[in-house]
Amino acid sequence: MSHDPRYRSEKPAPDTPVSARVTGLTVAAPDGRLLLSDADLILRPGRVTALTGPSGSGKTTLLRALTGLLPPGTTRRAGTVEVFGADVLALGERELRALRANRLAYVGQDPGSGLNPRMRVRALVRELAADRTRDTVAALLAEVRLPDEDGRLAARRPAALSGGQQRRVAIARALARRPDILLLDEPTAGLHPALREEIGDLLCHLAREHHLAVALSCHDPALVERIADDVVALGSPLPGPRGLAGASAAERGAEAPAGEAPADALAPPLLQVRDLRVSFDRGQLALDGVDLAVAPGAAVGIVGASGSGKTTLVRAVVGLQRFTGGSIVLDGRALPGGLRGRSREQRRRVQLVTQNPLGALNPSRTVGAAVGRPLRLHRRCVRADVPERVADLLEQVGLPPAFADRYPHELSGGQRQRIAIARALAADPEVLICDEVTSALDSATAEAIMDLLAGLRERRGTALVLISHDLPLIADRTDTVTVLDRGRVLACGPTPQVLATAGVLAP
Repeated sequence: MSHDPRYRSEKPAPDTPVSARVTGLTVAAPDGRLLLSDADLILRPGRVTALTGPSGSGKTTLLRALTGLLPPGTTRRAGTVEVFGADVLALGERELRALRANRLAYVGQDPGSGLNPRMRVRALVRELAADRTRDTVAALLAEVRLPDEDGRLAARRPAALSGGQQRRVAIARALARRPDILLLDEPTAGLHPALREEIGDLLCHLAREHHLAVALSCHDPALVERIADDVVALGSPLPGPRGLAGASAAERGAEAPAGEAPADALAPPLLQVRDLRVSFDRGQLALDGVDLAVAPGAAVGIVGASGSGKTTLVRAVVGLQRFTGGSIVLDGRALPGGLRGRSREQRRRVQLVTQNPLGALNPSRTVGAAVGRPLRLHRRCVRADVPERVADLLEQVGLPPAFADRYPHELSGGQRQRIAIARALAADPEVLICDEVTSALDSATAEAIMDLLAGLRERRGTALVLISHDLPLIADRTDTVTVLDRGRVLACGPTPQVLATAGVLAP
């Protein structure tokens, strides 16, 4: 066992082989800043290793290094990365392809972006399997806790899956290769607590029963404590958003106490969803008669198990998902079902921050271009003032103005999430919808982001719609909450009352 305080390990058996070893790895960006400094890591068959640390500490860089890939433009300044005895950063492309195809699998932080939207689940899983029979696909789905007795799930496309289901399909694809090493970047981010426990149990099962070496990055300390045999902590905390980090509930200004609606919550709803229905392929009903009301300046929570329809609901609200029945009314006027029928002003007033920022950011555009585009599109400032306004928005979400020159692939998952929030804020929305925006952040940064959003409500009167599986966060940060279950409203009302009476959801 190492004496380095950053490294915790329950001592393995003396004869346990080593699948991968990282020693003193230091990785630098093109501008000289360090993405990873003097990192050590050992992976062994049958053991689960967790990488922890704040957003931007290098967890993803370390995992990707094990696959032989470093972020574009970066350099290895020191250290070695050995997988099955070979330095993967020195292997040729042919050898790397063979390694990834046969012995090593990687599931990224945004698994949905790696699933071909035109392919059905059965084809996505079968594509990488050595045995491509129907029984093999069914067995792989069952192994990742996606039983599919009637074959309906296997017939869906990725857009008809919840975030948790997409994540498990991605794991099934990885297992189809029968790898010896399984690498996962934040595999439980944005999942319901019960599903986080299931994924944790699944990873332990894969390590023990299949003798895999499993490594994951994770911001959930309770889960790490429960499932990890070895823990490596990376990096130092990044500063939180300007003037907001570490604010206590008493320091949040005029923010209403949890569950106590602000005065304007009694006003007519700014946004109202009535009897909303959404159908997917083969008539599968994703939403069935859902109602939602958002008052000016209110904080509204939406909770429910993975697959309950939360993301489908908010995608319909912003026009990304057409609905088959019901209505969505903004400030007294019905909104068309799709984006094309909505005016620029209607689109500006309701903004969505998704749970997968990598898929929402154009990889060919710099951060400055991404955040500056809504400023120009919605005419929020004159062109000459755009760079200054971009710098201000970046500072508001806790990032230095110099990040304007970076590209999405140069950022950590948490940093990309903050860029996505800054881009949404650039439009000066009246309703800001946040879908699991803190799931990929460490606790300190998540708290700072929530303080930022609370300050936004206070200063601008912006209404906040918050989707989260973090029930303490919902309890602390929302006035009312709607509980979805299989596309229907199970309960709605003041947050403390709903969380106290809906037994399965009580904290």
